[in-house]
Amino acid sequence: MELLVVPLLLALTGCGLSLDNGLMRTPPMGWLAWERFRCNTDCNTDPKNCISERLFMDMADRLTEDGWKELGYQYVNIDDCWAAKKRDSEGRLVADPHRFPSGIKALAQYVHSKGLKLGIYGDLGTFTCGGYPGTTLDLIDFDARTFASWGVDMLKLDGCYSNSSEKAVGYPLMSRALNATGRPIAFSCSWPAYEGGLPPQVNYTLLGEICNLWRNYDDINDSWESVRGIINWYSAHQEVLQPAAGPGRWNDPDMLIVGDFGLSYEQSKSQMALWAILAAPLFMSNDLRTISRKASSILRNKVLIRINQDPLGEEGRMLLKGRNNIEVWMRNLSSSSFALAFFSQRTDQPYHYRTSLIQLNITAPEVFSAQDVYTGRVLQNLEVDTEFTVTINPSGVVMLYVYPTKRLEQNPDAGLLLL
Repeated sequence: MELLVVPLLLALTGCGLSLDNGLMRTPPMGWLAWERFRCNTDCNTDPKNCISERLFMDMADRLTEDGWKELGYQYVNIDDCWAAKKRDSEGRLVADPHRFPSGIKALAQYVHSKGLKLGIYGDLGTFTCGGYPGTTLDLIDFDARTFASWGVDMLKLDGCYSNSSEKAVGYPLMSRALNATGRPIAFSCSWPAYEGGLPPQVNYTLLGEICNLWRNYDDINDSWESVRGIINWYSAHQEVLQPAAGPGRWNDPDMLIVGDFGLSYEQSKSQMALWAILAAPLFMSNDLRTISRKASSILRNKVLIRINQDPLGEEGRMLLKGRNNIEVWMRNLSSSSFALAFFSQRTDQPYHYRTSLIQLNITAPEVFSAQDVYTGRVLQNLEVDTEFTVTINPSGVVMLYVYPTKRLEQNPDAGLLLL
C-alpha cells in the first residue's frame, strides 16, 4: 500500500481539492445516534433502542412533530453498525436486512419527506470501528456514488483500521469523489482525531479545503469529566484551532449529551453554552422520545442557537482563567455584538464574579445591553467601565448576549439593572 501513496498524493496536487459544496455555512444542527445508542444491534430484545430504521424514523418524527426542525435541527445522522457484515454480490455496501428492511434509500426518502436531511457513517479502512465493512482506497469512488444514489446528505468518515499514509490519501480522495457525484453531500472528517489533532501532523488549511467539519479530539462520553476534558483541550490549543474554523469548515468537539444520564442541569447548560461559543456543530445524541422538559429547554434556547448560528462564523476563545477557577470565554458576532460565557470549574459553591468590559480588554466605544441567555434578564447602559457581577454555580455557566444599544435616559437615582 505504501507504494500507492506518493503517486496518489502527486495526482491530488494537480486537481481541485476543495469540497466547494456551499454547505454548512453555519454550524450544522441535528441528531446523531452514537453516544446514546452506540452499537446496539439487538432488535429482538430491545426493538425500540437498537440501530434500525425504526429508531431513525422515530427521531425524524420527533424532530418534525416536536418543533426541533423549526429551531434548525435538520440532520438525522446514522453512525456505525448500520451495515450488513458483508458487501453484496456487486461489492456495494448494504444495510443490515433485518434492522433496515427497507434499505437506506427508502429511509432517506422518509427523512426527506419530513423536510430533514439524512447523514450516514463510513470508515476509511478495511473495517469500521464496530467491525463492519470499511472503505479502502480502491472503493472510495464506488462508495461515494452509492451514498449519492441513496440520497444521503452527509457522510461522516471515520478512520479505524487504516494507517496515517492511507488517511493522507483517502480523505482528500473522498472529498473529490463526493464532489464528483453531483449531489451536495456534507463531509465530516475524523482524520485529525487519529493524528493527535495538532500540527504538524494535522494540516488545518488542507482540512478546511476538503471537509465541512472535523473531529480532532477524543470521543465524548456521557460524563462531566469527558465534557470538561474536551473544553480544556480546546482552550489549551485555541491558538491553532480557532483560526481554522469558519463558514463551511468547523471544528467539531463532538455530540451534545444534554438529556442523557451523566450531566447535571448546571453542567448541561455549560455544555450548550460552550458549544455555542465554539461555533460547534450541534448534534444531539439523546432520546428525543423521552427527553425531559428541563433538558429540552436548554437545547431549544433560541438565543443560544442564534449565537451558535451567527453568520460571521467566528469561533470563540477563552479570554482568561483566574486562580478562582472561573474562565471567561468570548465569541465575536455579527452587527458588532458578542457573547460572553463565565464558566466555573469550581466544585464548592456559587461564585460572585465582578468585572467590567474594560477589565476583559473589551474597549469598543458603543454602549451595550447584555441579556443573560438562560434567565432573560437584561443589563442596560453597559459601558466599558461599568462594573457588573455574575453569580456562577459550580460547574455552571452564566452566558451573556451583548449587543450595541442607544444610551437610554436613566433616572440617576434608579441605578443600573445588574445581573
